[in-house]
Amino acid sequence: MTGQSRKIKYSREEGKELLLRYQETGEPDLQEQLVEIYTPMVETLAKKFLRSQIMYEDLVQVGMIGLLSSFRRYDSSFERSFESFAIPTIVGEIKRFIRDKTWSVHVPRRVKELSPKIKRVVDELTVQMQCSPQIADIARYLGVTEEDVLETLEMGRSYHALSMDSELEADSEGNTISLFDLVGEQEEGYGRVERHLTIDHALYVLDPREREIIQLTFYQNLSQKQAGDLLGMSQMHVSRLQRRALSKLREALKWDQTQPISARTR
Repeated sequence: MTGQSRKIKYSREEGKELLLRYQETGEPDLQEQLVEIYTPMVETLAKKFLRSQIMYEDLVQVGMIGLLSSFRRYDSSFERSFESFAIPTIVGEIKRFIRDKTWSVHVPRRVKELSPKIKRVVDELTVQMQCSPQIADIARYLGVTEEDVLETLEMGRSYHALSMDSELEADSEGNTISLFDLVGEQEEGYGRVERHLTIDHALYVLDPREREIIQLTFYQNLSQKQAGDLLGMSQMHVSRLQRRALSKLREALKWDQTQPISARTR
């Protein structure tokens, strides 16, 4: 409805008569008047389900969907007041909205439906037993398995999610840190692994004797003389082959860095 509300009051019988006329004709003006009449009822119901993480306006809008549906589906032949028919429909829409839209992460529908039942049963059994019920008590009362109850309770912790910017008390002096400060840090090992794989890939540009010299002098930390003794050649020859191998590796690494990752790993 547009414009300023007319604040016209209708009796229950007048509201029912208006509704029957709307069902017969479907006139938009009649629907507008009906919405004006029953909006306070929707607002009252929305307030009962208001929670900190839900906007009041959202609940009212969802309740209006239930109200409009009730206008179309109400059957006066059952001798039941419109209010008694519409309220469960409106409440149902609001509950579905809360169930489906207010979890911080996606969980199965069965968990969303079972979670409020468990909360209600815990309160009831606590009063009856004068102590906190066990998982087996809850499962038996609801006719589900203990695994279902445990799964739902565990996933129920996901109803709210903390922002990574949430501040936590760090010490007794009131200093705070954010949750982001505690989660994750730069892992230098990834860089070392990448460099190691790159060098291993580049070694294939060397001939077998050059690779052997690089392995002995750089991986096993042998001197050129020790490597020469093992290979049966002079230190000067080892030095010459080592310089040639290193030159090849430098050129190979320069080329390798210019290639896409897919080309490097072939």
